[in-house]
Amino acid sequence: MTPKYAKHIFVCINERDEESPKGDCSRCGGKNIRFKFVQLINKHGLKDKVRANKSGCLDACEMGATVVIYPGCHWYVKVTPDDVEEIFETSILKDGNVERLAATADTWEKLKEIRNKNE
Repeated sequence: MTPKYAKHIFVCINERDEESPKGDCSRCGGKNIRFKFVQLINKHGLKDKVRANKSGCLDACEMGATVVIYPGCHWYVKVTPDDVEEIFETSILKDGNVERLAATADTWEKLKEIRNKNE
């Protein structure tokens, strides 16, 4: 199978009611994050090789804006628009991982703890 894109970026832009204890990625800058990825894709002439998609909920809302990149299975949490260029250079132009933003087993454990407190 030949994929259409060499790399695929999913940026959560999910919106929830403002009173939701989960929060949402849209209020954390999800739309601006995606727009910055699109700008960098165009700037580097990668429009036919890399795709930045709007995503619905990636189920990590409490951890701030979430970005997932395939292949490579890079999951980034607490992403801000200021992080986009570093992610792009590290995970799109290269195949590296931005460790300070990368989700780990501890990230998912913390998410579970947050959700247990909110139940």
